[in-house]
Amino acid sequence: MSRVMLNAVRKVYSNGFEAVKPCSFRIEDGEFLVLVGPSGCGKSTLLRMVAGLEPITSGTLSIGDRVVNDVDPAERDIAMVFQNYALYPHMTVRRNIGYGLKNRKIPGHQIAARVDEAARMLNLVEHLDRKPAQLSGGQRQRVAMGRAIVRDPALFLFDEPLSNLDAKLRNQMRIEIKALQRRLGVTSIYVTHDQVEAMTMADRIVVLNGGVIEQIGTPAEIYHAPASTFVASFMGAPPMNLMTAEVADHGLHLGDGAAVMAAPNGYRGPVTMGIRPEDVRIGTGSARFDVTLVEELGAHRLLHGQIAGQTFTAHVLKDVAITPGTYPIDLPGPALALFHPETGARL
Repeated sequence: MSRVMLNAVRKVYSNGFEAVKPCSFRIEDGEFLVLVGPSGCGKSTLLRMVAGLEPITSGTLSIGDRVVNDVDPAERDIAMVFQNYALYPHMTVRRNIGYGLKNRKIPGHQIAARVDEAARMLNLVEHLDRKPAQLSGGQRQRVAMGRAIVRDPALFLFDEPLSNLDAKLRNQMRIEIKALQRRLGVTSIYVTHDQVEAMTMADRIVVLNGGVIEQIGTPAEIYHAPASTFVASFMGAPPMNLMTAEVADHGLHLGDGAAVMAAPNGYRGPVTMGIRPEDVRIGTGSARFDVTLVEELGAHRLLHGQIAGQTFTAHVLKDVAITPGTYPIDLPGPALALFHPETGARL
């Protein structure tokens, strides 16, 4: 079993900085979990605590049935893939992949068999006798993954492994990594600041902000039902529109006084209203959308402008002919999310 359990795990550095506030969650056997958030949110620190590279200030961490707070990294049965590949430049691909096994005194014929199997899996057979300098960035990352695979670990840890690659190669590699993880069935924790990577690769996502877990859920849950304005604005490209509004007895109003939906039960007063750009309808409705810029993206268009003096973006398909100007717009009630104006929590 390679289930991972974090129970009130916390990290405080010697200068008093609390990098990770107490957090608790479980990663199921075989699950691909992504930690996502902006730089400095604590995601890499959390991963390093799981790896044993950072001591845990308080709380407990279990891998399988064993509490590993005081277990050395080498004894945790994990394999880690780093951002910078960490390959030995003087060694061939074959030796780089098998080096960790050699250090563990695995017999030579077993090392050769494992390296060959990993090379076939990663399309590296033709490159086994080359040095890292002779490889592309994507091929080097495959070598780093091969080194992790041959160890046959209970847990894979990925620390922003694609951030050094160009956009096209990142797209290709994230598909390969996810397909490989499903094939191997190894529990995996993946750290990224890229919300597209998180959405496309994860079974579940943990969204972190300032060392605090904002939300845990599937990609669909995170996207369609964000728990806070931070999640709403961080997840999505473009992000959810967030606007100041007011709930009164006769409805939800934007700044121009237009009611966009009936008043929800149980709340009256100022709110932050959210709606995804693709959920709006142009050409009908009581609100007015002042379009100032049309962004052509091939299969669709993004319309940028304002509603009631507030910045707004709408998503339309390529066959919807829109030019800068003012249009009626419908903000469907079922698509709206309401958040507390001060705490940002979803109402």
